[in-house]
Amino acid sequence: MKHNQLLALPVALLLGCQAPEPKTTGSDNTATTMNTTNDQNAIKDLLFAYRDALNASSTDQVIPLYTTDGVFMPTGFPTAIGTDQVRQAYDGVFSMIKLNIEFFIDEVQVDGDHAFTRTTSRGSTLIHATGETVPEENRELFVLQRTEGGWKIARYMFNKMK
Repeated sequence: MKHNQLLALPVALLLGCQAPEPKTTGSDNTATTMNTTNDQNAIKDLLFAYRDALNASSTDQVIPLYTTDGVFMPTGFPTAIGTDQVRQAYDGVFSMIKLNIEFFIDEVQVDGDHAFTRTTSRGSTLIHATGETVPEENRELFVLQRTEGGWKIARYMFNKMK
């Protein structure tokens, strides 16, 4: 009997944590759709501003796009947490390379004050040390947070597609 009760507890906790489906009327659904569309457009604007900052090799343009406790997880480098470390990480990246990329948005999902998006990027990278230009192709995952200043990057990770 005790064993059955122990098994039932996690199931009950999981069921209790599920939020009920919101009930909507026609007008509420229209407002929700409009808010979602507005959020998605704002997120796309943020992502394209990020692309532009990368292509400009501008840490000063990147930093305002992150939350103050933002996390940057670049492939092959340590995780940077918070504005100071994120700034140092981008300064380091931009001192080594110059990007010329385009972003392609694969998915945007909004849930309240948080969202995630998957993107791919393609283009080229100039390696400052050698002067060589090489193809660049990545897939990215962004976790975003709505702030008083609009949508910001809370977490960002990317890896090479090849």
